[in-house]
Amino acid sequence: MPESFVDTALKEKMTKDELLSLLKREARNLHMKDIMLATAFFQEDAQFMPKGYRDDYIKTFSKAFFTRIKDIKEDENHYPGSVNLEKLRGFFKLLDEQKAGAKGDRELCFLRIASLVATYTTFIREESIHPIGTKFPGGFTLRFHDGEYLCPVKDRQEKNPSALCRFCVSVQDEDAV
Repeated sequence: MPESFVDTALKEKMTKDELLSLLKREARNLHMKDIMLATAFFQEDAQFMPKGYRDDYIKTFSKAFFTRIKDIKEDENHYPGSVNLEKLRGFFKLLDEQKAGAKGDRELCFLRIASLVATYTTFIREESIHPIGTKFPGGFTLRFHDGEYLCPVKDRQEKNPSALCRFCVSVQDEDAV
């Protein structure tokens, strides 16, 4: 049995509904302990951020984790179309690299949940990986305007080989350049 949905062998073609089914199964296998360990990881990871930014980051991502896991479990929508498997394979490859570099159970739980949520938002919902309203340094926030997710750090983060940003549907917020 695969360790997680990321370890699942991908078929030649996969519909969004088939991928959602895998994500739902993974979400049902999460326990409160996993979410608590993941939350502890990003609280620890944020310890050197400025206090106001750190507090908002922890609050935003704690809420997003709980909300998105619930959304995945309860999502009964039909999503037409196929998944871009080339993009999904690249996404999973990056997730595997991050998992290989994890330093303990807290980070592994964080990566497991973040992978699940990011796969759902990116490949099923076609929404930004970060929640709308996420604050970034410089006072900028991720926003939704005229049908687009506008990210203040998209261009800079796409060059970061360990960032999931290159897979995210958001575009650079030109007001934040």
